[in-house]
Amino acid sequence: MMEVAGPWTEVFEGSERTEESGGADSLLGSSTLTLAPLVSDSPSIRRSQPIFITSNRTRGGDSSSLSSSVPSIPNPFPELCSPSKSPVLISSCSPSTSDKHLIKVYGEDSHSRSVWVSSGATAREVCHLLVQTAHCSDQENWALLEVHPTLGLERCLEDHEVVLKVQATWSLKGDTRFMFCKNYAKYEFFRKPMLFFPESMISDSADVSKGMTSAELIQNLLRSGTCPEIQGFLHVKESSRKTWKKVYFFLRRSGLYCSTKGSSKEPRHLQCVADLEDLNVYTVVNSRKLYGAPADFTFCIKPSKNPVRAQDLKILCAENEQTRTCWTSAFRLFKYGKQLQCNYQLSKSAPRSLDGFNLSDSKSKSEASLVAMDFSGKAGGRVIQNPTEAQSAEREEGQAWRRREALRCSLPNLNSNTRPSSIHKTQPWFHGGVSRKEAQRLIEKQGLVDGMFLIRDSQQHAQCFVLSLCYKLKTKHYLVIPCEEGGRKYFTMDDGLTLFIDLLQLVEFHQINKGILPVCLKHPCVCVAL
Repeated sequence: MMEVAGPWTEVFEGSERTEESGGADSLLGSSTLTLAPLVSDSPSIRRSQPIFITSNRTRGGDSSSLSSSVPSIPNPFPELCSPSKSPVLISSCSPSTSDKHLIKVYGEDSHSRSVWVSSGATAREVCHLLVQTAHCSDQENWALLEVHPTLGLERCLEDHEVVLKVQATWSLKGDTRFMFCKNYAKYEFFRKPMLFFPESMISDSADVSKGMTSAELIQNLLRSGTCPEIQGFLHVKESSRKTWKKVYFFLRRSGLYCSTKGSSKEPRHLQCVADLEDLNVYTVVNSRKLYGAPADFTFCIKPSKNPVRAQDLKILCAENEQTRTCWTSAFRLFKYGKQLQCNYQLSKSAPRSLDGFNLSDSKSKSEASLVAMDFSGKAGGRVIQNPTEAQSAEREEGQAWRRREALRCSLPNLNSNTRPSSIHKTQPWFHGGVSRKEAQRLIEKQGLVDGMFLIRDSQQHAQCFVLSLCYKLKTKHYLVIPCEEGGRKYFTMDDGLTLFIDLLQLVEFHQINKGILPVCLKHPCVCVAL
């Protein structure tokens, strides 16, 4: 017997029965077996097609669309995947417009923050956005730095520069980043031009107006958004060698030139080094170790539209900080001109908040309007016009303040625990055990303006502190020594003439009185954490 599985039928043809021997064999031999399907001539198979399901459906002919019942899941890590390729719905995280771009900005504690910015966002707008998102105290004196850690380069972006255009010039394999920090000296040369442009560095050919002093010349040029021609010797690193050569340079509106013969200004001896329209100027950090520079006052210029490469850098080294600052400020003024004057006026007219450190900032801003007063007479207060008398009144007030504080601290019912001696550790101007060199670098990064300060632990004297203060583009260091008087512990900087019960009191006193310092404490050097 033969069984055929499946939906098939058996069809036998020519199956006559015979009585002959071997009929069974004849039957099998004469018959043919064919298998035919039950459904003949079936149509071709049609496979199912995908159906597009819209996110909004209509019900019963109603034209009003209803939102999808599935809620959108916010993406907790928007910087890990782009919105177009993300498997997670991030409509609640990404901005509604496609004009937004995500950038990453680092704080001074190496932590970063990702922010959405428009394609035309300037550095000033990004700083204001970071001030709001990071809940910073004051609105101004912030800056966005372009940092190249491997090459040791840093540059403060101008307020009008477009951030995404700057980022587009970076190499994809580099470690370039944006850093958000304080910068008080961005427009300081408008306030104190003679400090930033010494008369010895101004070219003789710049004095076109006879009878005009250097100060008047600089003031007029800065008001018009330009700068006098700068000249002087700089050490330059040759590209093919590791040695440095001292060369005389000239900086003019048309570009940077060097003299091939001493300090000669003749056109046949001048060689063009760079065009100011197509370059950026950077300060160099740790230049002695990275490039073997003869001094720490190093800066470099490079083409602004090309990725940063070591072979494209023109590294220059000045003799001191004032010379370096003069060159870098002149580069900025010659390149941007009137735009810097507009940025400066805009920064002055911006509104400022009234919390946090802005109290001390407003105090320092109004310091120029303060006058010395004498209230000892019966007819009320009078303004002290004589500067010598004003200084004498200041010393007397400081001594009277010391006597009042000593009397208050000597009272028997004084609770010594109301103000612990470690209160300075909670203050933003205290930087712990940073080195002298690191303290100078922090002050330089946040701006070499008079009154910038920080306090740190002394590395040479146990239980002592150091006040690092910027004055006339230089960082000075003052030792704060602990001492005892009447069984109590004090701090002093003038061999016990003026005593303070803690460092906070020392800072508060010198924010109003200079004391032995050349200038009052104005701007605390604060590390920004995002």
